[in-house]
Amino acid sequence: MKKAYFISGLGADKRIFSFLDLSFCEPVFLGWITPEKKETLPHYALRLKDQVRDESPVIAGISFGGMLATEMAKADPSARVIILSSIKTKTEFPGYFRMGKYLPLYKWSPASLSKKLTLQASAILGGTTPEEKKLLHQIIRESDMDFVRWAIGAILRWENSIVPSNLVHIHGTADKLLPFRYVKADYCIDGGTHVMTLDKHQELSLLLQKLIQ
Repeated sequence: MKKAYFISGLGADKRIFSFLDLSFCEPVFLGWITPEKKETLPHYALRLKDQVRDESPVIAGISFGGMLATEMAKADPSARVIILSSIKTKTEFPGYFRMGKYLPLYKWSPASLSKKLTLQASAILGGTTPEEKKLLHQIIRESDMDFVRWAIGAILRWENSIVPSNLVHIHGTADKLLPFRYVKADYCIDGGTHVMTLDKHQELSLLLQKLIQ
């Protein structure tokens, strides 16, 4: 059975993949490591890749995890990389997000306030059923805000312009956080939100099986 490495999104953990049917592979969920002071996204991605021991690995990342996986694809041409609800280059980033680079309020807001605001805005992430929304709220409540602040800064400073040839991009047409119109996806999930691993898990599971096997 093929092993596949999964990288979760910003502030999330392996539970973001818990609705997927991954019985067709041997899933390995990469755990976060502590970022170094002022560490860049590419540098962090290469340190995180130390957890990937296989040659020619399959790596799948969602959202922030997809950006990290993109850097891994650049560093290892033998890898097969799948990104979900993510971006490959700085040109796919919505322009209004760039304001955070010049007005970094995320650095100064208390952790309790940041989590409260994120919970209130969680509708933008997606999730349709009570079970999906409950899991999403649990993940947000338990997130490490120090890590989240570092990651937001690293994302805003990410200047990648290279699209690796060993990368496949899957995106939902109803993604409100990283809108579909800004990205060039290889596959689209109709009606998929930013957390399509939850609300479109059946369709996405079948597509991942096709791509990984």
